[in-house]
Amino acid sequence: MKILVVNKKLHFNYEVLEKIEAGIELKGVEVKSIHLNNANISDSYVIFKRNEAYILNMNIAPYSHGNIYNVDPLRTRKLLLHKNEIIKYQMRIKKESLTMVPSKIYWRKNKLKVEIALAKGKKQFDKRQTIKDRDNSREARKHIRV
Repeated sequence: MKILVVNKKLHFNYEVLEKIEAGIELKGVEVKSIHLNNANISDSYVIFKRNEAYILNMNIAPYSHGNIYNVDPLRTRKLLLHKNEIIKYQMRIKKESLTMVPSKIYWRKNKLKVEIALAKGKKQFDKRQTIKDRDNSREARKHIRV
């Protein structure tokens, strides 16, 4: 498994409850562009329409040698999940007011996969607490080394 793109803002902005692996429907030049690490998933999220899952705001930069085959970098891309999974997560999101955000894109058996996190958004004071905890642990490690 080779990880290509990681959402670095995920654990700062969200409290992750569960992670799901899904396939993604891409064009050929998009795959090549992702392989060159020309993708950004930090602002993207998942929506459901007509019992299908789609990922929005996933920015895949145009491939440099793509010519006429390049597509819109911010186009909506379909996620490949089983129907029962889609219904299960759709109900859970509505019931518990959660969101689904991509956490990473990676290769698995010559196919690109997206790891999607079922998450709950953090409030501003939770984010401040995260920063405070991180600083405290950094200080503790510094004192242990000395």
